[in-house]
Amino acid sequence: METRAHKNLDVWKRSMGLAKLIYKVTSQFPSAKQFGLVSQMRRAVVSIPSNIAEGAARSGKREFLQFLNIAQGSASELDTQVELAKELGF
Repeated sequence: METRAHKNLDVWKRSMGLAKLIYKVTSQFPSAKQFGLVSQMRRAVVSIPSNIAEGAARSGKREFLQFLNIAQGSASELDTQVELAKELGF
């Protein structure tokens, strides 16, 4: 199976946009949160396009799907963190 060019995948492009947005939004959080929730959110959001890219570089469809599932898990983790940030008033 041919290797996928991750930079051509819409899902990778959109996840990169999400990462930029999360970095921008979290830069406005209180500095006391920089080592807690902000750090967690940034790690989770970077994990999404990173796993898509890694999966796209794999040769098999099954491996690609495995990395997409990991990216989806990171997206769910980020969703939980965004909800917490909203509940905390950030």
